[in-house]
Amino acid sequence: MLEKDRISYFYDGDVGNVYFGPNHPMKPHRLCMTHHLVLSYGLHKKMEIYRPHKAYPIELAQFHSADYVEFLHRITPDTQHLYANNLGEDCPVFDNLFEFCQIYAGGTLDAARRLNHKTCDVAINWAGGLHHAKKCEASGFCYINDLVLGILELLKYHARVLYIDIDVHHGDGVEEAFYFTDRVMTVSFHKYGDLFFPGTGEREGKYYAINIPLKDGIDDASFTRLFKTIIAKVVETYLPGAIVLQCGADSLARDRLGCFNLSIEGHSECVKFVKKFNIPLLVTGGGGYTKENVARCWAVETGVLLDTELPNEIPNNEYIEYFAPDYTLKVPNLNMVPPDFFIPDFDEDELDPDERVDQHTQDKQIHRDDEYYEGDDDNDQR
Repeated sequence: MLEKDRISYFYDGDVGNVYFGPNHPMKPHRLCMTHHLVLSYGLHKKMEIYRPHKAYPIELAQFHSADYVEFLHRITPDTQHLYANNLGEDCPVFDNLFEFCQIYAGGTLDAARRLNHKTCDVAINWAGGLHHAKKCEASGFCYINDLVLGILELLKYHARVLYIDIDVHHGDGVEEAFYFTDRVMTVSFHKYGDLFFPGTGEREGKYYAINIPLKDGIDDASFTRLFKTIIAKVVETYLPGAIVLQCGADSLARDRLGCFNLSIEGHSECVKFVKKFNIPLLVTGGGGYTKENVARCWAVETGVLLDTELPNEIPNNEYIEYFAPDYTLKVPNLNMVPPDFFIPDFDEDELDPDERVDQHTQDKQIHRDDEYYEGDDDNDQR
């Protein structure tokens, strides 16, 4: 009988409490929703659960310049206007920003270390995967590139690391960091064209960067066929000692910013395929802006990594109302492409910031004014 894989899972509830702003599509609260699905299905009983250490500034500065890390540490909402060149609408300043970076980056670093010391076979940090951040700047909702830090940690013990990215956006920050080394191969499957962010990843890349630019509406059959063919050949040829898999869920159909037609089953099939190589595996989250589907997807993929198929009916949990009206993992009628720009339309000046409840006291509250509306009208405040 084959021994079961040892799975380490990293989660800190504080990472889901931060608030990017009332009109921002990034909702870290999706991480709380994911975690409660994991708990409600009993998956935590099959894994080792860890609260990640908060990465020290010196650790964050391994990839980012020390000046940039110090800059993140010092900024506050009151001083945001002084740093317009570094931060903007995509990457706003919010309460506890630096702690947020410490937690999600610390989770990926801890995951890499456990893999290095062979205390697990697979390590999961759904809070990680912020693949756009660069050496001296934030980009695309990403402030610290935890993936780069995790890969640097893995390189201490492995001659070659393979990075795979199935987010709808190109993994430009990771590719840029390792563009001129043969010790890291980056493979990104992403939307390209129509001025889609970040606008890179069209060509094959130099040396060890492979890009697979895709058009709107790609479905499970086409995506998984490409994925399996390419990844199988890459693993056979490159022979990585460890794999980092970024599972951005904005490649799912009906994502608020994405434009692909992947179902949760198709997305998770990629995770299942990579796991079968039996190579030390670090799995992170990434994008994903229809948060109830993000939570469904990452819960299913936690089950995939545990070789556990989850019942379609979602068990009762503190966030069950987010999954109304069907309360199921499988989402019907997924085959549709959302509008190109699905962001709420309202005047921010009409909002009273004093009326917003402190997010750090509301982790377990279900009906949050900034997060939940009945039916499909989940577009923040109107």
